[in-house]
Amino acid sequence: MFSVLRKLSWFFKQHWKRYTIAIFLLFIVSFLEVMPPRLLGVFIDEVHQGRLTTERLQFFIGIFLVLMVVIYLITFTWMRQLFGGAYIIERTLRSKYMSHLMKMTPTFFEKNKTGDLMAKATNDVKAIYFTAGFGVLTLVDSTIFLFIILIMMTVLVSWKLTLAAFLPLPIMAWIMKRYGSIIHERFMKAQAAFGDMNDQVLESIAGVRVIRAFVKEKDDEKRFETMTDDVLNKNISVAKIDSLFEPTIKLFVGMSYMIGLGFGAYLVFQNEITLGQLVSFNIYLGMLIWPMLAFGELMNVMQRGNASMDRLNKTFSYKPDVEDGSALQTVNVPEAVDFKQLTFRYPSSEDAALSNIDFSIPQGATLGVVGKTGSGKTTLFKQLLRQYPLEEKQLFISGVPIEAIPLAQLKSWIGYVPQDQFLFSQTIRENILFGKPDAEEYDLYRVMDIASITADIETFANGIETLVGEKGVSLSGGQKQRISIARALIKNPEILLLDDALSAVDAKTEAFIVKNIREERKGKTTWIAAHRMSAVRHADIILVLDNGQIVERGTHEELMRQNGWYCEQYTKQQMDADEQENAVKEVSRP
Repeated sequence: MFSVLRKLSWFFKQHWKRYTIAIFLLFIVSFLEVMPPRLLGVFIDEVHQGRLTTERLQFFIGIFLVLMVVIYLITFTWMRQLFGGAYIIERTLRSKYMSHLMKMTPTFFEKNKTGDLMAKATNDVKAIYFTAGFGVLTLVDSTIFLFIILIMMTVLVSWKLTLAAFLPLPIMAWIMKRYGSIIHERFMKAQAAFGDMNDQVLESIAGVRVIRAFVKEKDDEKRFETMTDDVLNKNISVAKIDSLFEPTIKLFVGMSYMIGLGFGAYLVFQNEITLGQLVSFNIYLGMLIWPMLAFGELMNVMQRGNASMDRLNKTFSYKPDVEDGSALQTVNVPEAVDFKQLTFRYPSSEDAALSNIDFSIPQGATLGVVGKTGSGKTTLFKQLLRQYPLEEKQLFISGVPIEAIPLAQLKSWIGYVPQDQFLFSQTIRENILFGKPDAEEYDLYRVMDIASITADIETFANGIETLVGEKGVSLSGGQKQRISIARALIKNPEILLLDDALSAVDAKTEAFIVKNIREERKGKTTWIAAHRMSAVRHADIILVLDNGQIVERGTHEELMRQNGWYCEQYTKQQMDADEQENAVKEVSRP
């Protein structure tokens, strides 16, 4: 049960002063809170024996008032220290969790659902917050407070009566342990179900257009209802055990009450204790209800916290499969990029996605990559991004193996526009400046012109301050692509990767953007993957991929002379373009 505290020992060591003060003050308050019942017992005995005077009455009232004020002030202080620490660990864990996710490679996200990752960042972290706050409180109250009451009952009243009254409690402790084990198991299942439900909600929201287009709203609602029922049932199973704690505790404390009253009355008749001592004893028994309830809550909170900590630690224990090596080298400027017989397969696949890739791109050159869908174009780009591990000494930059270059430095050179553009739910300005937050206003509008997005933005009511909505939902595919290109260009990267980044724009706009990029990026390396041959026609080197292998290479002119797949596709696309142009002329002719 208390293993969660051991797992959080790193935090308690960092904030030991805060928790030492809180626990010490809790101990003081626990001691002060058992004084009033003893004073009340003395007061009753003095009344019963006729020895109470006005001065003694004022003394008792004054002592009670002082105790109330002191307990109030100390309680305020320990609560601020203890629950302040709980908020700190919540913030610390969330920050650590987010930092860990930012270091993860695609392999990690392929194995973990987004909904479950969100559940860990919310529900699981909150459960640990309760452990560090309410859990520590109940731990102290169920041990120190209970121990102090036990001493008061034993020393100041009667050890015989105390022993008799405590006979049912060992049985209760054993039952509480059983409840705790069941709670841990069921809470783990409930949290996992909540994560699956989160993932379903995210998928439904992201794919709401597709769901509506196929008229699958009812099916999606039914699927979601099934998942919510599963979450409900698993949480009810947790609640069933949780609801047994308090009745069980009250049952055994009630048994202690009966024993205390019965055996206590007998001891009064035998003149072994006074009436005031019996009253004090029964008040102490009443005060035992909270420590007993706290003990039950302690089992519950600790088991929930332990289950959540196990889930978080499982995520924290995952090491990224791409990390900086031990023998790093400094490269000031990325010059030639050399692939030397590179072969790559995804971790989840047995077949090679790239085979024997061998080519060299000098600094300042433009590389064009074309091929059928699934031929390996995107996979080739990912090698330069180091999103997946690869064998040593197969990819070099400036003659240095890529695994010997620090990841931060490598990524600082690259501007990347992926196939699936992602825009943040902010303004157009903020999305473009994401590439370089401190960019000047002139640079901002310059890259917008290069990406041919300025004219579109001017048609928006709020211009560049227009909110794009979640994932750019308010923009067209072509607009999102061009904003993504502007975001990459404002970084002015040494290496620009355009992975089919012009597929949603028309041929005329594509030609304009390509021309602008060529003029803007003289002396810097550009990689372009495309399905339209016109996007790579100007490239210094063009690679044709098929099934992960280079089947053709050369300039546009060289590839046309080879009369292979590239020549066939280029000719076909040109003929299609001519036919479309003639059709437009025919329609526009009066």
